[in-house]
Formats: sequence, structure tokens, C-alpha cells
Amino acid sequence: QVRLVESGGGSVQAGGSLRLSCAASRYTGSNYYVGWFRQAPGKEREGVAAIGRDRRTRYADSVQGRFTISQDNAKNTLYLQMNSLKPEDTAMYYCAAGLRYYGGDVPMSRSVYDYWGQGTQVTVSS
Repeated sequence: QVRLVESGGGSVQAGGSLRLSCAASRYTGSNYYVGWFRQAPGKEREGVAAIGRDRRTRYADSVQGRFTISQDNAKNTLYLQMNSLKPEDTAMYYCAAGLRYYGGDVPMSRSVYDYWGQGTQVTVSS
């Protein structure tokens, strides 16, 4: 079992930056893939960025070039650096970790993630 706790959310103006953190209760190294998801009111939870077992990264088209996912294994912490924020980035952001998926790509589907944090709210005003 892995417990995940997000932090770093807040309210910013369009064009601003935030860095989200996700602290894991124990090491989530090479056996796990990890990712960030978000859910806006009335919308489905969608994948934002992920790191696969082989350390490759993958981003949603909507955040490519603006967001950066990274992981500090020594601190058991996952990060999401968000730059050039837009009002459409407003959502609850969740970190997640998984073990079950063995496909060749970096998983971005919520269905293959096993452990979830409680979320941190990001609000971007225009």
C-alpha cells in the first residue's frame, strides 16, 4: 500500500506558475509508474503527465511544453512544475501510482493506476 499526499496548489493569474508536490509514504521506484491527473467540475478525470517504469515521460497535448513532471526518489516525492498557466488548467489535481500495467507506452489512463492522493486545487484566473 502506498499513501500519497499532494500539496502546492493555489490560486494564480494566467501566465503564472505553480509547483505541485506529491509525497509518497514509501519508495515508489522502478516497480511503479507515477502520474498526475486533473478533474475540472463536470468533466472526466484526465491524465496530465506521467513517468513510466523506464523513466520515460509523457504529457497530455494540452500541457506539453508548459508542464514538467519529475521525481526525486531520495525524497519519495513526485513533482509537477506548471508554467504559463491558463484558466482552462483550473482543476483538482491528483497524483497517482500504479503497478499493474506492462504495456510499452507510459500509461495515462486512470484505470491502470492503483493508488491516489486526495487532490490539491489549482485555480487560474484570467
